Amino acid sequence: MHTVVLGTTGTSPADVIAVARENARVELSAEAVTALAKAREIVDALAAKPEPVYGVSTGFGALASRHISQELRAQLQRNIVRSHAAGMGPHVEREVVRALMFLRLKTVCSGHTGVRPEVAQTMADLLNAGITPVVHEYGSLGCSGDLAPLSHCALALMGEGDAYGPDGEIRPAGELLAAHGITPVELREKEGLALLNGTDGMLGMLLMAIDDLQKLYKSADITAALSLEALLGTDKVLAPELHAIRPHPGQGAAAANMLAVLEGSGLTGHHQDDAPRVQDAYSVRCAPQVAGAGRDTLAHAALVASRELASAVDNPVVLPDGRVESNGNFHGAPVAYVLDFLAIAAADLASITERRTDRLLDKNRSHGLPPFLADDAGVDSGLMIAQYTQAALVSDMKRLAVPASADSIPSSAMQEDHVSMGWSAARKLRTAVGSLARVIAIELYASTRAIELRTGLTPAPASSAAIAAARAAGVAGPGPDRFLSPDLAAAETFVRDGELLAAVEKVTGPLA
Repeated sequence: MHTVVLGTTGTSPADVIAVARENARVELSAEAVTALAKAREIVDALAAKPEPVYGVSTGFGALASRHISQELRAQLQRNIVRSHAAGMGPHVEREVVRALMFLRLKTVCSGHTGVRPEVAQTMADLLNAGITPVVHEYGSLGCSGDLAPLSHCALALMGEGDAYGPDGEIRPAGELLAAHGITPVELREKEGLALLNGTDGMLGMLLMAIDDLQKLYKSADITAALSLEALLGTDKVLAPELHAIRPHPGQGAAAANMLAVLEGSGLTGHHQDDAPRVQDAYSVRCAPQVAGAGRDTLAHAALVASRELASAVDNPVVLPDGRVESNGNFHGAPVAYVLDFLAIAAADLASITERRTDRLLDKNRSHGLPPFLADDAGVDSGLMIAQYTQAALVSDMKRLAVPASADSIPSSAMQEDHVSMGWSAARKLRTAVGSLARVIAIELYASTRAIELRTGLTPAPASSAAIAAARAAGVAGPGPDRFLSPDLAAAETFVRDGELLAAVEKVTGPLA
């Protein structure tokens, strides 16, 4: 099993994905343990002084003005975790919770939080044991970070609350810890606060969305190329010299991908045959421009994510010179903005994808294809309702594209009077990414059927490979009406799991 070793300087997106989705083991480096111990010495020294220090010997948020006596500080740290574990609603997905826990541990290991090495080790032990705290959908405003979700994770470290075991069953966290030989932590000064103050949930979901979208954008280039073929369009609009004079990198990459898929096609270039047209419709001709803009948005989001991965987000933080200073680094605005931006880009990609599907099904615009790609139109409805499903998904994605980060609601007696709503932005982006995979899958289903109905014309080798792989994966081809939902589910799996991309890249080589 792959092992991720955490140092003091952050981690990589690949490591986050490995821990969250592939159950990679987590270890603390000697460097991290040393940094943890040094920072803890600073906190212990401040805790022994009579002067109040926020997070060490005071209350929190709007209650920060109260000085807490030494005998009550352990109770204070327990209480902040218990009181802040106030989430409600459906349980958050396991991979999200694992990313959340791992990213909080990443920041703890930076040596800027004052958490003891044994607490950090217990966090790693929970991940390695496959224990996943129950985290609820609602509770985070994205400032101070993802408080409620992180509190549910910290609660499990204390042996309280509920968690999923490695078998997927929910049990009391204390029982699961005992079953794996893990001793619950007794939190000391600052530790409860340090386990809650971070953008880890929204960042984890951003990293996983980027990972998914990088594959989906390549898949969308493939299905756009398949639709261009099926519509007997021209690939001349994909020429590199046309995209060089508008040098957006994502646009050039999308056009190059489509051109690679279409190489050797016998279907392209027939736009002047039976039904002459000077130009293809925007949804075909402008596919690289729209997909390319989304790619550039994705690159910006990856840059923001890399900066956040390199950050130590906590309040207060322990500085190398021994100061413990309050700050606002927990505010999720940088992450929230790009989460919303990606939802907008995904919605627009889905929108142009649906327009190509609709064109394939309309006998007045499909250049010789049967109505709805039906076997016996009238007796058969073909893919009529598949397009309804696609349209419903696209409309939902447009609603999800309304930015959460433009909203704010004051909390904590107006102490936290401006919040990022980054968690909400991340949650709706996850839904949008899932919907985008389905929208692309429906275009795949329609375009491959349409190509097979173009008898007498030979598709590109990459297109043929995609069609053959889809059929082998249970994505049915042309024929009389059948129970369509299982076919669409097979197409979704084929796209989401990267099988479409793998089949095409065997012919084209790696796509951009």
